[in-house]
Amino acid sequence: MFRRAMMSPAFVLLLLGFSVRLSQTMTRDEKHRLRNQVVEMFDHAYQNYMDHAYPADELMPLTCRGRVRGLEPSRGDVDDALGKFSLTLIDTLDTLVLLNKTAEFEEAVKRVLKDVRLDNDIVVSVFETNIRVLGGLLGGHSMAVMLKERGERMLWYQDELLHMAKDLGIRLLPAFNTSSGLPYPRVNLRHGVQGPETRTGTETDTCTACAGTIILEFAALSRFTGDPVFEAHARRAMDFLWEKRQRNSNLVGKTINIHSGEWVCRDSGVGAGIDSYYEYLLKAYILLGDDQFLQRFNIHYASIMKYISQPPLLLDVHIHKPLLPARTWMDSLLAFFPGLQVLKGDIRPAIETHEMLYQVTKKHNFLPEAFTTDFRVHWAQHPLRPEFAESTYFLYKATRDPYYLEAGRTVLENLNRFARVPCGFAAMKDVRTGSHEDRMDSFFLAETFKYLFLLFAEEDDLPFDVEDYVFTTEAHLLPLSLSMALRSDLPTTDNSTATEELDDSNFEWTCPNTRLLFPDPAYPRNFREPIRSAVDKSCPRPALPREPGIGRAPLRAQDFMANNPEHLELLRRMGVNLIHLKDGRVQLVQHATQAVSAVAAEDGMRFMQEMMELSSQQQKEQLPPRAVQIISHPFFGRVVLTAGPAQFGMDLSKSNLGVRGFVTVAEPYTGCSELSNAEFVAGRIALLQRGQCMFAEKARNIQKAGAIGGIVIDDNEGSSSDTAPLFQMAGDGRSTDDVTLPLLFLFHKEGNILLEALKEHREVEVLLSEKARDREAIFKGKALPGALLDGSGDETEEDDCCTEDHSSPAPSADSDQSQFTTQEPNIVEEESEQPEAGLGEETPASAVEEPVEDDDANSQSVDSLMADWQEDLEAFKQMEKDEL
Repeated sequence: MFRRAMMSPAFVLLLLGFSVRLSQTMTRDEKHRLRNQVVEMFDHAYQNYMDHAYPADELMPLTCRGRVRGLEPSRGDVDDALGKFSLTLIDTLDTLVLLNKTAEFEEAVKRVLKDVRLDNDIVVSVFETNIRVLGGLLGGHSMAVMLKERGERMLWYQDELLHMAKDLGIRLLPAFNTSSGLPYPRVNLRHGVQGPETRTGTETDTCTACAGTIILEFAALSRFTGDPVFEAHARRAMDFLWEKRQRNSNLVGKTINIHSGEWVCRDSGVGAGIDSYYEYLLKAYILLGDDQFLQRFNIHYASIMKYISQPPLLLDVHIHKPLLPARTWMDSLLAFFPGLQVLKGDIRPAIETHEMLYQVTKKHNFLPEAFTTDFRVHWAQHPLRPEFAESTYFLYKATRDPYYLEAGRTVLENLNRFARVPCGFAAMKDVRTGSHEDRMDSFFLAETFKYLFLLFAEEDDLPFDVEDYVFTTEAHLLPLSLSMALRSDLPTTDNSTATEELDDSNFEWTCPNTRLLFPDPAYPRNFREPIRSAVDKSCPRPALPREPGIGRAPLRAQDFMANNPEHLELLRRMGVNLIHLKDGRVQLVQHATQAVSAVAAEDGMRFMQEMMELSSQQQKEQLPPRAVQIISHPFFGRVVLTAGPAQFGMDLSKSNLGVRGFVTVAEPYTGCSELSNAEFVAGRIALLQRGQCMFAEKARNIQKAGAIGGIVIDDNEGSSSDTAPLFQMAGDGRSTDDVTLPLLFLFHKEGNILLEALKEHREVEVLLSEKARDREAIFKGKALPGALLDGSGDETEEDDCCTEDHSSPAPSADSDQSQFTTQEPNIVEEESEQPEAGLGEETPASAVEEPVEDDDANSQSVDSLMADWQEDLEAFKQMEKDEL
């Protein structure tokens, strides 16, 4: 467990920098213009798909061609959505009707009936095929029936799309042939899941959303066709997931074994892996009228709001220990949840979470695939997802606040500005750099444009009343009239368990009329402004007189100590939660509703303001990462470790040569008192352990001993720049002008590389610099080491390494990109309270007199470390490139 020291750290404040701006009513003409802009953008995407990609599944907008599975390099699981069935066209059918493109819809249906085959020998995702293709066919069928009944178009239609949907449903049914009733994650459209020709059926796990996002499409198929088998299988899967919930927390995990029902991943949230399971519980009640689904949703929802919801955040927890956070970042798929909360009728947390998502969107132009709780990019991609637009539409529909029209305008403008390309719209490979990826997923046409059109359209712009339909998770339209369809053949479910567990008085049994919730369209602003006022210095809130009963003066930020129980109790009373993050940082989150009184909530607000101001005073200009380059034998500059800078001491960016010297371990290792081995430290670079005292105090102690530089190594075992954002070492709140040497910070993994090198070699020389230096420049003016002068293999290695230095290769995985391109280094002001372990009873390696080992003896150990070092070298070069 990570322990905090005696003085306060520089906190990562969970405060959103919202600008205060009253929502102005958008004119009808402006809404009309934006509605037309949505239609124009849809036409640009749809027509380019038809011109350059059809009948392929998806458009590749950068190369203006279709993506055909097997002809393009595999993208892994993402390609399981592609089944050589003209995915984008089927997924877009009901969007065409909604946008009043009935002629194009009729032509598209004819193309589907003529060209699409469903008996392909190909393995596809059951989940994706269900929501995109089966849902698309059913949505198209619903639209075709509606147009035919009106006598406008589709007069020739004889349920052909429904027949295709039933054919596809039958092809998906073999996936449900498990003892639990949970479907296999993949199925062969021609051969099912049994037998070697299927090339599937060996999987044991599936995600909760994958198994729990079937009921709408399968139930609709059963009720359209009169065949109950589809709805029965979907209900069985839903029943099994419900039975396997964790009974104490009433939460479900993300991944489950389809045979045993054991939870494989016990993390629980509302984002990727679970999201649409909760959505389909509520919508199954809306579509089918079955109270049991609402019972289950309400029980789950109460637990979500108790454990996962920390407005405006939605943070994953462990199902068995729901008070324990599972991670410190959120994925973009949870952006659907405010829209679901609107359907539930719980508007306030929907407004708060949406506001947070809107600010993240404005900060990065798009919602990154994942972002940290302090709103930095965690995964940098954005595949043009629709969830934020979906929640924006539902919130506008519920509140009629024009603020959400402005949010929609932001989405439109960013799509046109950053994602539009000549052949469509390209997904963002990195929201920070604006780089593109050659993909335009089908859901962009099926969902994003649908919700944006609905946001700006007036009621008389719509060809039908959307209130008569329920939106699936892919935004396909299923008529509510299906609830009246006969289902007498369906097996009855024993509800006794659920009835016994349920307290009906706690639940609302009808979906509220949102038009009555907010008679004043400006009312939602009251939920946003408390979040804004936390950081808006131009609009301070007046202090209220203290109520009797609080009894204690409010805690001041400058006095706060994270390990003081009294201070923690004061935070609790003020509604402020303290979260220790895995990378050693501390996060503060305030919930005014959790304070013991209104006055205590005001105290908490002021405390948060003071803490942010204190942090701002201590922060200087953000500095880029630095380099620790091992230049002694046998490394000769080939090993570069990414280091965090300090906000005090020598500025290495202003030094052409950097600081070069041999390293030695300080005694005591923490460097928190006068060094006992000053004679060894003098003229060298001291290695120090993080903890026990301030960074500036460490720097002063080694400087007093005569060190020429210092390297602080993290005491949090396992920490690495691979997984944790770099941060700057801050001062101690007073002048640090007396510190003149450079001080750098290494995470545990990188620091251990340096310590291992010191154990293996008598002397280890490093260069502290702004960035990695070319080895010829390092040894300029000095005799090059013999290993670099002879004709041995080291010379070849040098050439290879230099070539690699100039190539600046990007990391191989997208997740690695985000790990090494943090734009806002975290500032850590305080040290951990880990006991002073030092190096145990060992003498510091630099002081041990050992015989010099020959090269052969060291070669094996050096080679074993080179793989890890090479990764760090590439990471640092990527960071250099990003800085440029």
